Amino acid sequence: MKINIINTSGLPLPQYETEHAAGMDIRAFVQEALLLKPLQRALVPTGLQIELPAGYEAQIRPRSGLAYKHGISIVNAPGTIDADYRGEIKVLLVNLSDTDFVVNNGDRIAQMVIAKHETIVWENADSLTETLRGAGGYGHTGK
Repeated sequence: MKINIINTSGLPLPQYETEHAAGMDIRAFVQEALLLKPLQRALVPTGLQIELPAGYEAQIRPRSGLAYKHGISIVNAPGTIDADYRGEIKVLLVNLSDTDFVVNNGDRIAQMVIAKHETIVWENADSLTETLRGAGGYGHTGK
């Protein structure tokens, strides 16, 4: 699948880091280093705009290495870029650690997964099909 992209950052385009990777790493496009203090969040620009076809979304997800090593995540993970959005992709990073974290220009800060989705139409009903689980919610299967 080919997708139109505008890259005003001058940084490499999002790319798969391994042959079977689902997500492409995307980079921070910042004029100067950005300091994220513990529990602070920041909207980090990427310099990227994309044109997805109808029926697709771009999911913006945390990078596992940043999460594990530094406690860096995404507040609204996964973030969704809709097919009709044409603005710059920005990543809402949060520092969940107890130490400062610096984001530099060109740092790989998130991953983007392109996914197909369905558009549904609700149909009102008086009942739903019975299942073994039924209405069992959080923790209903025990520890």
